[in-house]
Amino acid sequence: MHKYPAKFVGHDWSAELKNIYDQIPELKIVYSGSSIIQLYKGNGDLSRRKTTYKLNGLSFREYLAINEIFDYQALTIDEILTKHVDISNQIIANIKILAHFQKYLQFGYYPYYNENPEHYYQRIKNIINLILEIDIPSITDIGFETISKIKKLLAAISSTVPYSPNLTKLSTDLNIADLRTFYKYLGFLENSELISLLRTSAKGNKVIQKPEKIFLNNTNLIHAISQSDASAGLIRETFFNNQLSYLHQINYPKAGDFIVENLYTFEIGGKNKDSKQLKDIQNSYLALDNIEIGFGNTIPLWLFGFLY
Repeated sequence: MHKYPAKFVGHDWSAELKNIYDQIPELKIVYSGSSIIQLYKGNGDLSRRKTTYKLNGLSFREYLAINEIFDYQALTIDEILTKHVDISNQIIANIKILAHFQKYLQFGYYPYYNENPEHYYQRIKNIINLILEIDIPSITDIGFETISKIKKLLAAISSTVPYSPNLTKLSTDLNIADLRTFYKYLGFLENSELISLLRTSAKGNKVIQKPEKIFLNNTNLIHAISQSDASAGLIRETFFNNQLSYLHQINYPKAGDFIVENLYTFEIGGKNKDSKQLKDIQNSYLALDNIEIGFGNTIPLWLFGFLY
C-alpha cells in the first residue's frame, strides 16, 4: 500500500481505504505493505474501521515445525512456568533440542533462510538499508549523515551486553539537538522492528519514556550485523525479549532482567547462573541457556520459544 500514489496532498492510501470502506460496506478489503513504518503512518482514520493482524517472525517452535524437525503445540506462559519439567522431557525425548536452538538463534527467525542460505545475512543487511535509507526518510526529515550514524548505533547495540543507553550523549553524537526528536527516531526504529526498547513502566507516553535497555529486534539481526562479535549474554536476552514481547507486556524490573505482565520476574543466564539476585522476590524465575531440563523455578531458555 505504501507505493500507492497520492491523488493530491494529504490524500494517501489510507484515505482511499477509508472512502472505499464507507461507501461500499459489503466489500471485504485486505491490505498489506512491505514497509511496516508506512503502514503505521496512514493518515486516514482507519483505527475504527480495521482489524490489524501482525505476523511475527518465526518462534523457535515454528522454526522446528516449518523445517519438519518437530511439531508441538504452542504453550502459555503459565504452562511453561508450572509444567516445564514434564514438557521439556516430552520434547527432548524426540530431538536434540540444544543443537537446533543454536541454529535457530543464528538463522531461524525469518522464513526465507531456506531460499538461499549462503546469502541470508546479506539479505537481512539489504532490508536494514532499505528501512534506514528509504522507509524512514520518507516520513521524516532525517538526513544521510544521521542515517550513517544510526547504522553505527545498530552495530553498537548488536555487540554490547546489553545496550544501556546514555540518550543525551547519543543524541549529541548523532547531531540531534532535541532529545524528543531523538526519541522519535528511536520510535521509528522500533516500529520498523529493527530494535526493541525495554522501559521500566508500561504506563505513560512511550514517545518520551527513556528506555533502560535497547535490543536489536531478534538474534538473527545480531548475527547479520556483528557476525562473531556478539556475546552469549546479549543473544540470550535478545531471544527472551523477542519471544515474550510478542504476546506479553515486558518491562525492565527493579531486580532481575525482565518483568512480564508486571507479575513474573526473570533473570537470564548460562547454565551455572544462580538465583541470588532474585532473593526474596515473589514469582521469580531463572531462564537458563545450555540446559535441556530445568527444576523448580529454573527453566530452560529454549522453552520460551514455544509461546506462539
